[in-house]
Amino acid sequence: MGEEKAKTERAGTLFPIFGQGPTGIARLAAEGEKAGGGHLVEFRMMEPRSLLNRVVSKRGIYFDWSINPYRGCEFGCRYCYARYTHEFMDKRDPEQFEREIYIKQHAAWLLRQELKEVRPGEQIALGTATDPYQPIERNARVTRSLLEVFAERQGLRLGIVTKSTLIERDIDLLVQIARQNRLTLHLTITTPDAKLARILEPRAPRPDLRFRTVERLRAAGLRVGILCSPLMPGITDTPRALEGMARRAKKAGASFFAAQPLFLKPCSKPVFLRFIQENFPELEKAYAARYGDRAFVSKAYQERVGALVRAVVKKHGLEHRYNEVPEREGKPVWPVQAELWPGAGKQARTA
Repeated sequence: MGEEKAKTERAGTLFPIFGQGPTGIARLAAEGEKAGGGHLVEFRMMEPRSLLNRVVSKRGIYFDWSINPYRGCEFGCRYCYARYTHEFMDKRDPEQFEREIYIKQHAAWLLRQELKEVRPGEQIALGTATDPYQPIERNARVTRSLLEVFAERQGLRLGIVTKSTLIERDIDLLVQIARQNRLTLHLTITTPDAKLARILEPRAPRPDLRFRTVERLRAAGLRVGILCSPLMPGITDTPRALEGMARRAKKAGASFFAAQPLFLKPCSKPVFLRFIQENFPELEKAYAARYGDRAFVSKAYQERVGALVRAVVKKHGLEHRYNEVPEREGKPVWPVQAELWPGAGKQARTA
């Protein structure tokens, strides 16, 4: 992300000294002490210089600040666009993103200092490049420590994105935050098909458990919606599939429903295309043609998907993801998955 690059440059990588070794975030990663491990996963501590990242994109995205309590994510989603964040630590193997997880230390203390920079009306997004409720959070409790800070404040605009049922643990704090701030929760549910989800998101909770989490969060009076993202061509982008997801969202009591097309940056393309080759070989040529020399789907495809999503949202009486849908040139602007990749908007519009 743009803010991550800026941090690295400030740390001294603009003018590296030859032979000095890793600098910036790469040095922080190299110095991190081991904090245990699991099956094919290693955990390390990291001492970040800051926690709150200013989004520097010129694109009209919907948040001004981002927070990621961890670096890397255990869920191992085949489509994950955030694998690039490990490249800032000189880790070029996309698989390292799910096998080397960094736990940010003193996160709550940093947040308390840096919230002074947030101006009224600015929105903070938690979980843009890592899931804040991945399994290590059960013990590390970094995300919960951040919620405790937010619970002390008022007048903030906060959004949280996760695909984990662990968020239920923090309902007490979420309710407290929502009383004094504008809080929106997003549960990512890519497919209701448990078998597909298991190979697509191998270490994430089952879809049915995530729908149940939506119900429990709504029962607590929280605003929570379902993100059916990314939509994968030929797999989950059909009218029937979207209709089924919207119906389930309504049954779970979701506040809103949104879905955006898959995009494949260089860090995620080989991982996802290998997934297609192994599980949907009949679609291999179609994906090669659609994504071979580009990261984003065509404008025509985006418009078709947008129309399908608007239709099912209207049919089932669901709200839009944002209460006020911004307009550009007289047409609604529907956020694409790239909104979590600041600076990518121009590519998306021209692809």
